[in-house]
Amino acid sequence: MFPVLETARLRLRELTLEDVPAIFRCFSNEAVTSYYGQEPFVDTQQAKQAIKQFAKNFEQKRGIHWGIERKDSNEVIGTIGFHLWSAAHHRAEIGYEIHPDYWRQGYIKEAVQKVIAYGFQDMNLNRIGAVVFLENEASSQLLMKLGFQQEGILRDYMYQNGQAYDTFIYSLLKRKNNATFLF
Repeated sequence: MFPVLETARLRLRELTLEDVPAIFRCFSNEAVTSYYGQEPFVDTQQAKQAIKQFAKNFEQKRGIHWGIERKDSNEVIGTIGFHLWSAAHHRAEIGYEIHPDYWRQGYIKEAVQKVIAYGFQDMNLNRIGAVVFLENEASSQLLMKLGFQQEGILRDYMYQNGQAYDTFIYSLLKRKNNATFLF
């Protein structure tokens, strides 16, 4: 059963095909995908396929991806989740995006804190990683505020518009007690 998580303002829930318009709105926006390692969506079929892929990854225990829904409007404004999940090694990477209309309002911080707590408590993760384009200062600052440590640079790690980009690699470890403030 897919877990539903709640914060003060958000409901993190499984995406359905009814969410295709919202996912398309988010992933077709160049500001959203500029640091995502993929081209913007050009048709709704891509959003439909992404939702199906998220469901398949969850079914195969390779990842879990929630839609970020505002409680006050029931509007999906982005997604958040774990990918590259390895239960055997107690690790996963977190990723998230939100439509620019909702940037700098604390929604991503709220969602990230809830998902990290779920990862450590319910998924038995010991390590949560994050890969961030060097140019994505907002995401880097958020992760550092939440206790992630920058481990280094992955050279030419992501491609965007046919060009290779370096990325930072961050991690948050449960066993080091640097994540206890999240529970």
